[in-house]
Amino acid sequence: MTERLKSIVSQLSPSQSGLSAITTKNPDDIVITLAVRTPLAKAHKGGLKDTPLDGILVKLLKQVIAKSNLDPALVEDICLGNVSDSKAAYYIRAAMLGAGFPNTTSGSSVNRFCSSGLKAVQDIANQIATGSIEIGLAMGAESMTTGGDRLERPFFDEILERQEARDCMQPMGQTSENVAKDFNISRERQDRYAVESYRRAEVAQKAGWFDDEIVPIQVKVKDPKTGEEKEITLTKDEGPRYGTTFEGLQKIKPAFLPHGDRSHGGNSSQLTDGAAAVLLMKRSKAQELGQPILAKFVGATVAGLAPRIMGIGPTVAIPKLLTQFNLTLDDIDLIEINEAFASMAVYCLETLKIDHSKLNVRGGAIALGHPLGCTGARQIATGLSECRRQKKKILLTSMCIGTGMGMAGLFVNEQL
Repeated sequence: MTERLKSIVSQLSPSQSGLSAITTKNPDDIVITLAVRTPLAKAHKGGLKDTPLDGILVKLLKQVIAKSNLDPALVEDICLGNVSDSKAAYYIRAAMLGAGFPNTTSGSSVNRFCSSGLKAVQDIANQIATGSIEIGLAMGAESMTTGGDRLERPFFDEILERQEARDCMQPMGQTSENVAKDFNISRERQDRYAVESYRRAEVAQKAGWFDDEIVPIQVKVKDPKTGEEKEITLTKDEGPRYGTTFEGLQKIKPAFLPHGDRSHGGNSSQLTDGAAAVLLMKRSKAQELGQPILAKFVGATVAGLAPRIMGIGPTVAIPKLLTQFNLTLDDIDLIEINEAFASMAVYCLETLKIDHSKLNVRGGAIALGHPLGCTGARQIATGLSECRRQKKKILLTSMCIGTGMGMAGLFVNEQL
């Protein structure tokens, strides 16, 4: 009763600042009690190339049960963010049952392109906030080895009458080149940004900073030449390329001709397989169950922009989210922006005037990889782990979204 009264009083009393408002603890706060992920593996040739989406899901879900020390029957809904597999809803339902969740646990899939993992977190959080469920699991997962998000046909004729609608058909590489040309972002600036992403990922991996967010995954891998299968345990991300230099990146041929000559395989996000999971409930429920409270989910929002420059989506989503909570970037301790391409990362960094020392401290998708549906959830696991390491409090995550949108999420680390 005392806690409930405190909650009511805090909500009725105006806060001195947006920061004090989001850091106040209330029983009805939506909190994260677990945030973990698989290692990120190279698509087509890495450790998860022979493990399909449902296999990745069941393996991570088993780890969630083991790591959370929570009766799986208490989880009422699981939402999977996934981009390229039309059967994702089938797979998450079957995988949860295969992992040991009872048939009373429901499941669904959601697709908002690269922000699908964050969208899943938002959906589960909203269900908890409205009382629809008490405990839910949000996931993001992608097998880019077996999937792809290319359109199989042009849009309907009436749609194609409008230029911006036609622009939704542009490949992501083309939109990267559009950003580079429209905003004069040179290849040199992109390559220098990419080198720093690789350097940070190398430092983080060698120091073991990823270890508390990654759960080991046992898989079978088939030798493409002999067909021989062997069982391995994946424990580390496969994307970081140690010793990457600016001179080395400058030698790589452009990947998206004839659209432009500034983006290439070394300064664009890698094709990757992987998954992440975020367990959510109200603070009062976490305390009742003795669950560790890692962070508070504050909120998330989405904003639209021209599809042909979709990569700069964070520059519209981040200000919108900060305004909603009466915050500025100065209030934010750490930021995770998805490095879909160096062109958009450089633009977002410079336009938002972000302190680079706060941004993607462990490297981003250029160095680690970008399993499309996974990244929105993966950023939360990585960002909260870095918050704990640095003893920082406020985490902001954001990503661009194909067809012209941006999404951003806000979290308060409570493991100081």
